[in-house]
Amino acid sequence: MKNLFYLSFLMLLFLNCKDDQKTSALEQQTTTQTPDSKDVEFKKTNEFAIVIHGGAGTILRENMSAEDEAAYNAKLEEAIRVGHDILKNGGSSLDAVEKTINVLENSPLFNAGKGAVFTNAGLNELDASIMDGKNLDAGASAGTKTVKNPINLARAVMENSPHVMLSGEGAEQFAKEQGLEIVDPSYFYTEARFKALERVKASEEIETARDKSAFYDPIIKDSKFGTVGCVALDKNGNLAAGTSTGGMTNKRWGRIGDAPIIGAGTYANNATCAVSSTGWGEYFIRAMVAHDISALMDYKGLSLQEAAKEVIQKKVPDLGGDGGIIAVDKDGNMVMEYNTEGMYRASMDASGNLTIGIYKD
Repeated sequence: MKNLFYLSFLMLLFLNCKDDQKTSALEQQTTTQTPDSKDVEFKKTNEFAIVIHGGAGTILRENMSAEDEAAYNAKLEEAIRVGHDILKNGGSSLDAVEKTINVLENSPLFNAGKGAVFTNAGLNELDASIMDGKNLDAGASAGTKTVKNPINLARAVMENSPHVMLSGEGAEQFAKEQGLEIVDPSYFYTEARFKALERVKASEEIETARDKSAFYDPIIKDSKFGTVGCVALDKNGNLAAGTSTGGMTNKRWGRIGDAPIIGAGTYANNATCAVSSTGWGEYFIRAMVAHDISALMDYKGLSLQEAAKEVIQKKVPDLGGDGGIIAVDKDGNMVMEYNTEGMYRASMDASGNLTIGIYKD
């Protein structure tokens, strides 16, 4: 009986030793095949990147003179190089977004800042927003008439107030207190935009309700779109997005579109992407376009390209709207997605590769 007990004990000891050897071998194999994650450096597509837009719509070659095309290309390049230099030198994505949009706001070519369109009352009412992907802070302003650069006001609201959005006279008072540049409303007057308002008013009786409050441009003939925007990823992995606009030509009753609405016209989240929209604002608000792209990446695991395509090519058109977006994700992948005939756009990666586009082709 004692011998049987010892025999059983020896067999059990032998089996345990074999199991330990297998376990040790397996652990060694696993360690060889899967190094410690600390030793593995994930390689991004781009260490930093920047994308801009200047509005979308029916932008056709036949409506664009060679001089106009050259002017738009030159301004897009000037703007994006400003932001790219900031990022290349280690600056923040917020600074890159703000300074890039300043260039576009100061140009009469785009419907933002100096080039803002006119309301039904013959005024210029400007909207803007900005968002920091690092902490989801955001700021926006709406309906201002004297702030030279609305994107600067949006950032001041984000950083120096307890609020997210300010509007009208209150926003202008805050801008003065912040020391932002204030201009006479006449600064925003451009002959081309004022003539566009007159054309819309003259044809108001025969236009459909859909087109009564359209942003009319001599090049973007029948669009509702006129916005500038920028998204950026900096070397520290922080994303930011900003959008600025003059809204729709002939707009009334203090109408506000998607540009200053966080989640519709602007959104940034370091976990996913940064997005700036340009489109028919009412539909972009209803679809919460910018946030929806981020949510599809976060909740469904879609890539930036897949998410942008789903929203811009399906969700927005299904509602009856159109337009486009620019976006960059946390790995530096860039997207410029639109469902119109064209979109003023440009992108630049960490290597300095520059892409500029206007038309669909």
